[in-house]
Amino acid sequence: MIRIKARAPTARGVALPTLWGALAVAYRFGCPLATQERLGARIATSVVFFGVGIGLLVHVRRALLRELRLARRAARVAQGVVLRPPPPRLDGLGVAAAQLSADRGASVGGDLYEAVATEHGVRVVMGDVRGHGLDALGTVAAVLGSFREAAHDEARLDGVLRRLERALARHLRERARAAHPSTGGTADLDHPVAEEFVTVLLLEIGRDGALGVLNCGHPWPYRLTGIAVEPLTRAEPMPPLGPFPLPADLAPHRCEPLRPAESLVLFTDGAEDARDARGRFFALPDALRTAVRDQPASPQRVLRTVFTALLRHTGGTPTDDVALLVLRNERGPAPRAREPARPATTTHG
Repeated sequence: MIRIKARAPTARGVALPTLWGALAVAYRFGCPLATQERLGARIATSVVFFGVGIGLLVHVRRALLRELRLARRAARVAQGVVLRPPPPRLDGLGVAAAQLSADRGASVGGDLYEAVATEHGVRVVMGDVRGHGLDALGTVAAVLGSFREAAHDEARLDGVLRRLERALARHLRERARAAHPSTGGTADLDHPVAEEFVTVLLLEIGRDGALGVLNCGHPWPYRLTGIAVEPLTRAEPMPPLGPFPLPADLAPHRCEPLRPAESLVLFTDGAEDARDARGRFFALPDALRTAVRDQPASPQRVLRTVFTALLRHTGGTPTDDVALLVLRNERGPAPRAREPARPATTTHG
């Protein structure tokens, strides 16, 4: 659990209000002007006490702003450790990722993502915790911490997913025990912790571009090929992690390889569920087509284009967390477009 501890008041923070209060009391009982009943004396006394009150308010405001800046700085550092930005290149893949929290002032919400290069290939996770904002940060940390270890330790992608399931179950048990210590760790089905779930998409990209995917209730990524935007697959995903156990037979879904110059766009459902003032959903495929209209489209360009269109669509206030991660295969030369055949020329003697 991440906690931000408030600092104890400093000597200066205590001495200044005490000094101002002592001056006000000394003026009230020690100054002859303060005891007079004339209008001028009353006005002077009111001005003195008004000035002392304003000084105290300014001092308290400055102290609160200073503590707020320190708290936000500590929160940014802690959140950066949990949801760290990926490198721009990862084993020949261009990478760009960003997250937009629905909670004002929070840079991390209920969405999670990570991409790591392992001996088994580049492994990627994209997930969405039930709820949003800092309340979901503990679950995000539990799932991401498990993935960062399992991605290197497990030879098979299904082994990684089973590790995530166990880590989530352990985290929810600990939360239930903390919320209901009298139950001895038994989950309370009427408590919100018992209803927690996480949608998870696991992706493995081999050196040859081979794609293996495991999907637990998450939106399928989009594949960008030239200016074409298509879903990676239309297969039915498994249920989210948490409410139901994983099936005994768990095999990754094999998709068409990720060829050079092709990209994958992973996202959370907050992107496609975002609405404008008239209730219309955000058209993510249209925003992606705009991003790849001018080739080549770098992952950073795709990210900027989509987020700009999303903020414009929602008026700058999305109601749910949104996360996007873009992967582009830059391991080899881009496939050249086939030139149209030229008509045969006939020579007359």
